Amino acid sequence: MERSPYAKLRRVILVSMILVPLTTFILILGIGYYYFTTSLESSTIATIKRIVEDHRHMIDSFLTNRKANLEFVLDSYGSQELADPEKLHDILLNLQKESNTFVDLGLFDQEGVHVNYQGPYKLVGKNYAEAPWFREVLKKGQYVSDIFLGHRRIPHFVIALKREAAGKTWVIRSTIDTYMFNDLVKKIRIGKTGEAYLLNADGIFQTERRSGGNLMDKDPELMERPSSHTGIKTFIEENSRGDEYLCATTWLKDKNWLLVVRQEKADAFRFLRAAAYVIVLVTFLGGGAIVGIAFLLTGRIVRRMERLDTEREELGGQLIRASRLAELGEMATGFAHEINNPLQVMKSEHALIDSIVSELKEKGDLQPSESLSELEDSMEQIDLQINRCGAITQSILKFGRQSEPVVEDIALQKYIPEITTMVEKKAAVQGITLTQEVSENTPPVHGDRGQLQQVLLNLYNNAIDAITSRHGAQGGELVVGAGEKEDGKVEIFVRDNGSGISPEDRKKIFSPFFTTKPVGKGTGLGLSVCYGIISKMGGIMEVDSEKGVGTTFNVILPAAKQALIH
Repeated sequence: MERSPYAKLRRVILVSMILVPLTTFILILGIGYYYFTTSLESSTIATIKRIVEDHRHMIDSFLTNRKANLEFVLDSYGSQELADPEKLHDILLNLQKESNTFVDLGLFDQEGVHVNYQGPYKLVGKNYAEAPWFREVLKKGQYVSDIFLGHRRIPHFVIALKREAAGKTWVIRSTIDTYMFNDLVKKIRIGKTGEAYLLNADGIFQTERRSGGNLMDKDPELMERPSSHTGIKTFIEENSRGDEYLCATTWLKDKNWLLVVRQEKADAFRFLRAAAYVIVLVTFLGGGAIVGIAFLLTGRIVRRMERLDTEREELGGQLIRASRLAELGEMATGFAHEINNPLQVMKSEHALIDSIVSELKEKGDLQPSESLSELEDSMEQIDLQINRCGAITQSILKFGRQSEPVVEDIALQKYIPEITTMVEKKAAVQGITLTQEVSENTPPVHGDRGQLQQVLLNLYNNAIDAITSRHGAQGGELVVGAGEKEDGKVEIFVRDNGSGISPEDRKKIFSPFFTTKPVGKGTGLGLSVCYGIISKMGGIMEVDSEKGVGTTFNVILPAAKQALIH
């Protein structure tokens, strides 16, 4: 059952981890979808505009070229030559070689009488004076008609040009193959539903529409006359069945025909619909992933916080014990200081007694004897023990003294034996064989003697505790050594045959307050402090251990010539 504070905290974290990323995720998707659809719509409209422009240019070019063909005939031949049936037949053949869309060719006088004709119909002698196309060509000089039936009673359109010479007016006219022209306009393919067709100014089909719309029928979906506009106009149109189309329209340059290109909206914007489906799918999948990860991470965070609270309580106890040890260290320093003063007095008194004995021997008041020899031996022993006690108290004072580090070159050949002396008795009492393997070629290191002493003593004490826990009072081995390594490095090692360290604990061995010792036996601060000291000296600490076999701590430092002063 989860405790109330954690239950509330879990809800807060869970809601925050869901709402914040989910809101951001949806916002980003929405903005991305908006810009994507806008870009895709613009691209689709630009594409259909380009197609309309290209198709209009093609149709305009087709009509212009056909008029140019007929102008060439008028410029090359007179009315007398055009009135010759055989000559007109040859001219038509040449035109059909130029473009097979020419169906026939005819010559008209100024009264509208068809004076010569070459083609599939019998139209010679027909009068076209009242035909709209004839009146328009007389007025304008050239004319492209709308689709009409005429005398042949089938839908077609014509191109006619007028010429005046020697007071006479004649007109040349050619019928364009309606079906070929129709195919030319209809051949546009855009997606599955794209189509193109032509309307005249009254909305009458000039070409067929694939989706329904015959020649000369009025566009049933056109409610009013097509509006006149320049350029290309795009819009969405809905027919009577409710189908929506993307339309683009433009007027031909030299003819009052409206080119219409359209495509069903669903077809034109099918990629938008696909993108919408993808966005919805991504939203569901992404939202589900965010919710799932939020639940997973929330559980981990809450469990971690519970563990941290537990560790914090343990840490409080460890800090109290560490504080007590610090106070005990201060007391030990005080004791050493107090002991050192009587030792100095004893040393002075010993020197005085030694001086008096020497003086009495010189005067002859003390004759050589066995008792005198024993007295002198006792005096030497007293001097030796006073010096030993003094060295011990000085080491305690130096270790406990709080002062600024003094960086200097440290000769390990002399320094390590001095430090090792401080634990020799302790090791001997525990039945531990202490061996030193310090190479004479070991270069000096650069650092503070007191701080390096703290590191070594901590490693010694940890090794002794590990050995004792495994072997008891006999069979322990502790090896301390130093030597030169490659790349200007110096290695100090402390190797024991103690209980060893498990792989799980080796990962945390240098973490503050981590200890494998029982409660009350250690603070977990020693190795982390040692690691910090060695790091400041520009070195590293490594550990190699096997459970039930032993442990080796390696301290690797720069040689003095390469050391950095911190």
